[in-house]
Amino acid sequence: MTAQRTVWLVARRELRTRLRARSFLVGTAVSIAILVGFVLMQSTLFGGERITRVGLSGQAAAISAPLSAQARSLGLDVQVSTVRDAAAGEAAVLDGDLDALVTGTPAALHVVVDETLDENLRRALNILVQEEVLRAQLAAIEELDPDQVLGTVADATVDVRSLRAPDPTHDERLAMALVIVALLYLSLLLYGTMVAQGVVEEKSSRVVEILLATVRPWELLAGKVVGLGLVGLAQLTVVGGVGVVLAVVTDVITIPGVAAGTLLWGVLWYLLGYLFYATVFAAAGSLVSRQEETQSVLLPVTSVLVLAFVLGFGLLSRIPNSSATTVLSILPPFAPILMPGRLALGTATAWDVTLAVVLMLLSIAALTWLAGRIYARAVLRTGPRLPLREALRKA
Repeated sequence: MTAQRTVWLVARRELRTRLRARSFLVGTAVSIAILVGFVLMQSTLFGGERITRVGLSGQAAAISAPLSAQARSLGLDVQVSTVRDAAAGEAAVLDGDLDALVTGTPAALHVVVDETLDENLRRALNILVQEEVLRAQLAAIEELDPDQVLGTVADATVDVRSLRAPDPTHDERLAMALVIVALLYLSLLLYGTMVAQGVVEEKSSRVVEILLATVRPWELLAGKVVGLGLVGLAQLTVVGGVGVVLAVVTDVITIPGVAAGTLLWGVLWYLLGYLFYATVFAAAGSLVSRQEETQSVLLPVTSVLVLAFVLGFGLLSRIPNSSATTVLSILPPFAPILMPGRLALGTATAWDVTLAVVLMLLSIAALTWLAGRIYARAVLRTGPRLPLREALRKA
């Protein structure tokens, strides 16, 4: 048989076995149920408290204490800091380090925001401006006309300038971004672990010795990776498709085109991420001979995935436009989780995506070569766990 046919036979065996397994059907049903709950309750998931970061520049620094006190009275948690100049403040707003930049005098404040100004913050600043104007009126006029003073105070408000037009679909995009991040994390972790467990199972039962009598190590590894990858792809497509249809039918999402695009990008990044991580999982699994040792040898790989998931939720929901989010979403270990989220939010540029894909492909090629050599050297070795340093030296 040709190498391609051998790989496909191994992959087809994995595909048939896993798709017929009760665990696959139950796991898919549970994933759909969780996604349904997530979509239907998204309005409460994003309703938690957050700290509003406000930068003060120039004479506006004088309102630091009054602004904090006024914000607390309105139920707003504000973190106030001083910015050296307006240009640096605007850059911080664009990067997502600040939610608002306040400049000008206490009686004529100017606010710069990325898209929209929080209404409670607007109210707090308006009150401060009105108080300052009233104070000036009382100091300048000996005989006061109450109606005139009140009218002047009521007309005093902050001047707001947005650096970008507000996106009315931001909340929906954020919901889709977090959903695709969660789905990709679970899929990569689940099917990457299955690859490792399959390798250990064949090794501990000595089945691998029979298989390697007729196929080459890289063909067996490639078939296992491809077969389980197709199973994961099928589950992700079914769960994601059901979620998109449900969200559109129930009017939870009003931008079906973006939802479909998010799912398609998610499928692409699942394939890239799976190829990146699955070969590493397989190589790690070949280092041990018992299932009891699997979790310990996989811990470094799963830790990277967990870190990417935590960063994805934190950065995408708080600072999706920041430099840190951009850089991390391009790096191969984090790109399969972060980049689809940025694409859902519409913050990723074509250059970002191209660079991330190129780096992923190069990393996949390098890891496949290295993991294949480690697997070939370690899969027939039984007994105690093979140290990674020794496996690398032999590879």
